[in-house]
Amino acid sequence: MKPLVSVANPEKNAESGEHVRPPSLSLEKCVGTAVRALRLRHQLTIAQVADGAGISSGMLSKIENGQISAGMDTLSRVARALGSTMAMLFRTYDVPAGAAHLVKRGKGMPFLRQGTRPGHTFEFLSYDQGPTKSFDAFLVTISEDSDNLPTVEHPGTEVIHMLEGVMEYRSGQTLYKLEPGDTLTLQGEVLHGFERLIELPIRFLCTIVYSSPSSDTQ
Repeated sequence: MKPLVSVANPEKNAESGEHVRPPSLSLEKCVGTAVRALRLRHQLTIAQVADGAGISSGMLSKIENGQISAGMDTLSRVARALGSTMAMLFRTYDVPAGAAHLVKRGKGMPFLRQGTRPGHTFEFLSYDQGPTKSFDAFLVTISEDSDNLPTVEHPGTEVIHMLEGVMEYRSGQTLYKLEPGDTLTLQGEVLHGFERLIELPIRFLCTIVYSSPSSDTQ
């Protein structure tokens, strides 16, 4: 069974609050940025560091601005003057792009879940995870009651953390009363879903962790 059906594609831009990958920086820019960050961290002036490294203030300024390619000996002396190591000066160069994914408040991607009712909204908090998914995370908001509440089953382990409201939730033959701060962990292959909506509105975070990639989670 495929319980989750996406209805939109995420747009990666600043207005949506999602990540925008910065352009790759040159070696000179990466080194310069690291030198400047270390100098400011230690509250040192350009003159103080330049004097400690035995170079001119003008040269250090050009290094910080990525305007020149300094030799290894020069960079070694600059690193020592900063009380640091050469490795720290190169730590941000040629590294993989960060795998973090930010979704700003209210900017999650809406999607449909089988059996969705009016007043029930499901909002993806994490998506675009590459060719195979290891998890899904979403915010569920329920503002209206319904006489016919859906039950579902799916691969993986599901974790529900209550934020607001009170509800009774079924997993197999067992019922659980969930209140703010409660966390319920269940096996997705076991039929589960809303049994009774006790206090509206209801909001909870839901994460589904998939034990292995499958066609149902693509």
